[in-house]
Amino acid sequence: MNIIEHFQNRQSARSFTHEHVPDDIIMESLEAGNLAPSAGNLQARDFIIVKEDDRKRALSKAAYSQDFLAEAPVVIVCCANLDRIAGYRDRGRELYCIQDVAAAVQNILLYLSDAGYGTCWVGAFDEEIVSDLLRLPKQVRPLTMIPVGRVRTKEEPTSRIEIEDLVHYEEW
Repeated sequence: MNIIEHFQNRQSARSFTHEHVPDDIIMESLEAGNLAPSAGNLQARDFIIVKEDDRKRALSKAAYSQDFLAEAPVVIVCCANLDRIAGYRDRGRELYCIQDVAAAVQNILLYLSDAGYGTCWVGAFDEEIVSDLLRLPKQVRPLTMIPVGRVRTKEEPTSRIEIEDLVHYEEW
């Protein structure tokens, strides 16, 4: 399989079995995430692993009733650490830490896909509710939730814009 086919195998999952996800798989995915580039190598990201059913249901509700979050055996909440990026001042807090988390999330998604698990990048949720639910300190901002589990129903692959329509040379 070439590298592009490897990436094509990753797709969002919104239906999960109840099969347990081993802790070592979750931890290795987070290690892969933390190997992603980060501004100044400050790694301004933190991860919260959620397995408890009531808490997953509350996360699902905070995510505007995206029920598949509660169905997944594990939800990883990926957060920006604003203190860790503070040396970059406003640009660090408003951009670099978001980029750091996004790069980590992509590594996590690819690792878990390769390990045979389904995931979905969930960004639609009420940050304040999630922060309260997970007792996040004020300098930690939840940016993404990733439900993880074995896929029950495989989704149809989504289409992509032709790369030639996205690429520009030298200027727009």
